[in-house]
Amino acid sequence: MSNATELERALHFPLGDALPAPGRTLAVAPGVRWLRMALPFALDHINLWLLEDTLDGRRGWTIVDCGIDDADTRARWEQVFADELGGLPVLRVVVTHMHPDHIGLAHWLCDRWSVPGRECRLWISATDWGAARMASESTTSVGGEAAAAFFARHGLVDEAALAQVRARRNHYASLVPQVPARYRRLMDGHDLRVADKRWHCIAGYGHAPEHIALHGAEAGVLIAGDMVLPRISTNVSVIDLEPEANPLRLYLDSLHAMRGIPARTLVLPSHGRPFVGLHTRIAQLQQHHDDRLADTLAACLARPTSAHDLLPLLFRRPLDLHQTTFAMGEAVAHLHALVEDGRIGSVCGDDGVLRFSTTGA
Repeated sequence: MSNATELERALHFPLGDALPAPGRTLAVAPGVRWLRMALPFALDHINLWLLEDTLDGRRGWTIVDCGIDDADTRARWEQVFADELGGLPVLRVVVTHMHPDHIGLAHWLCDRWSVPGRECRLWISATDWGAARMASESTTSVGGEAAAAFFARHGLVDEAALAQVRARRNHYASLVPQVPARYRRLMDGHDLRVADKRWHCIAGYGHAPEHIALHGAEAGVLIAGDMVLPRISTNVSVIDLEPEANPLRLYLDSLHAMRGIPARTLVLPSHGRPFVGLHTRIAQLQQHHDDRLADTLAACLARPTSAHDLLPLLFRRPLDLHQTTFAMGEAVAHLHALVEDGRIGSVCGDDGVLRFSTTGA
């Protein structure tokens, strides 16, 4: 595999460097097809999945995840509809979680494929449906006044950067302008039947409120969403809506629970290439966060440290504003994990910035 990192070389990529062409699909398992949509971010793509299905006596397809709502993504979907579905309809839309690249076009896809008496339904966890509905109508975590105040409290005091954060108050809604008003609930431990196959729902926490991965044991496939990615580590952030949260512990506990899935399973991630080596990748991610926690603790031992102070230590590359907002949330998450473990505490300085140290509790 070209340009593989050392960690990726410990995994197996059955399709090698193969990628689906824009508007086309690749078969990755019986009844499972892979497509990719572009994203206008540093993380420049999302993987989406088509599952051959039969629902209420109709043959067709289940879509898993959607892409953001923009003209290019709609056009690519129309190409898929014309060339890749074999003349069969989309029967339902499954969304792993509420982040824009996953749910952005759910409303359009559901409307596009609903017919009188047969609604193309959104299937998602209740928590993420509610969070997406709220976010599409307001502001959350990446923009607006509340987000700017949250980042400032954690040490991002550059006025130009804060002004940009305030200006992004409609960022989520620009990518997710609507969320379907009705949905079918996915829950941890439930089975989603797709045609004659069972896909077991596995709830994961820390990255999103109630992320649902789908394990098809018969096919030996895990649609992992963002919970397990082959090259990058999943973002785990504290956001302004839940400012005292400890999402890192939730995420690591969710990863640990996935060790019950067979190691030979083909993992279908939302970003990067399909791979085999789930247990290896879980161990890599756990080690990554152990190392980052150790770095964070060492910084707090040396002097009182804000989340913003940690960015050069935890993210050793240039960050644009979009990446900085995620990096700030992840730095806070590592600090909160250490606070919850009783290893550090925090003090708010005269400048209004929270700093963490072993003497701050």
